[in-house]
Amino acid sequence: VQLQASGGGLVQTGGSLRLSCAASGRISSYTVAWFRQAPGKEREFVAAARWSGGNTFYADSVKGRFTISRTSTTVYLQMNNLKPEDTAVYYCAAQNVGSSISGYYGYWGQGTQVTVSS
Repeated sequence: VQLQASGGGLVQTGGSLRLSCAASGRISSYTVAWFRQAPGKEREFVAAARWSGGNTFYADSVKGRFTISRTSTTVYLQMNNLKPEDTAVYYCAAQNVGSSISGYYGYWGQGTQVTVSS
């Protein structure tokens, strides 16, 4: 499984960004998740969805603002009403278990920087 994340950038408070995670390999039964890590902080869960479809899961801090979705090859994270505290490096990850714990994920894309200015 290979993951390629993209779409980060600089945006003002209240703005929007869409992150993409292109996936290849035998991923049909996997869960794909987004995590983020701000400077000096631990990596934290943002959102997750099963590649095959079904329920989606969000951290409380992003519920109502972020939406995870997918096509047959790509998982997206639509981020609306961004806040300065959303500033972080965002990573996509995949594993054949559903979890909000980063340690359970064995496949990671490179990070993409999201910066929200106040």
